[in-house]
Amino acid sequence: MYQLQGASAYKKDLTNVHVLMDYLGHPESQLQCIHVAGTNGKGSCSHMLASVLQEAGFKVGLYTSPHLKDFRERIKINGQMVSEAFVCDFVNQHQSFFEANDMSFFEMSVGLAFDYFTKEKIDIAIIEVGMGGRLDATNIISPLVSVITNIGLDHTQFLGNTLTAIAAEKAGIIKSNTPVVIGEYTSETQPVFLATAKANQSPVYFASDLIATAYPSDLIGDYQIHNKKTVLQTLTVLNQQTNFKTTEKDWEKGLAQVVKNTGLEGRWQQLGAAPKIICDTAHNTHGLSIVLNQIQKEPFDQLHFVFGVVNDKDLDEVLPLFPKNAIYYFCKPNIPRGLEAAILAQKATPFGLNGKIYNSVSAAYEKAKQNAQPTDFIYVGGSTFVVAEIL
Repeated sequence: MYQLQGASAYKKDLTNVHVLMDYLGHPESQLQCIHVAGTNGKGSCSHMLASVLQEAGFKVGLYTSPHLKDFRERIKINGQMVSEAFVCDFVNQHQSFFEANDMSFFEMSVGLAFDYFTKEKIDIAIIEVGMGGRLDATNIISPLVSVITNIGLDHTQFLGNTLTAIAAEKAGIIKSNTPVVIGEYTSETQPVFLATAKANQSPVYFASDLIATAYPSDLIGDYQIHNKKTVLQTLTVLNQQTNFKTTEKDWEKGLAQVVKNTGLEGRWQQLGAAPKIICDTAHNTHGLSIVLNQIQKEPFDQLHFVFGVVNDKDLDEVLPLFPKNAIYYFCKPNIPRGLEAAILAQKATPFGLNGKIYNSVSAAYEKAKQNAQPTDFIYVGGSTFVVAEIL
């Protein structure tokens, strides 16, 4: 299971998922989909799109990963998680097939989601890529529109160590004669998107060239400015080229009520006031740089970081981003992939990041709350799994 194990559970091949879809009767062919890839913002964009389409009256399936607290967060219809009974019945019914064919955790999850959405007769599904795009298990769908939010250096051991190489992997979701929306691009990534779109005769739309939207959202992190543009460009394409029409009123209500409509958590989420406590799932250079810049705009006397990471994180890339004028509470997320807090603290010291080591995320969080004055600021993050434990 990639969420717990990391690299050893990653399967870079589509053979198994094709076998699985054959076995399940090809539920993916019965779905109308939006396919969402990208380094950061996939989850936020997917949930925003789902919220707006729900406001327009559609029955919307949403498949995302990873989950924070409950596996069933990955599979929702109109904000409601798949039932425990459906999950258990699906696994019991198909377990022997999964084992005989060495299905990965993610492949089984994709099969479960597509089977559930088909049986529930949803109108449209928002499908978030797990990792990359070209060889991701979700890349067997034929979407109405493909969305690539942005490209950053993450999962380089799987996707390549240049923006060009990673863009090529993400661009693997671009399908023949299917429009593609690009959220953000650079001089290195734009040629990749243009070439892939041209080869597939796919219209390409660059959302970042839009004028900033005035629609407010309950997702308030600075990075949501880019995500909103991506979502509005995608909705515009849907309006122009499909039967999934939405109005400006739907856009306004949907963006304002993403959390209420979909249950999304962990995006610049406030957990307390006096001291202000914010958690965020940003975990790579691209995402963290935006979040850390936003922290510096906050008023505070002292900054406290409850900080933990997974063991495959490139700390030489990440640690220079963090401020030296903060108190750090180093901890290990409670999963096998978690990096030992003592190692994190040792690696952080040369970068001027100092603090104490704690034997759990909760112990670090409680100590930060004890130490902080009402005028201080506490940030909880570094990893999705650190945030999950606090929530």
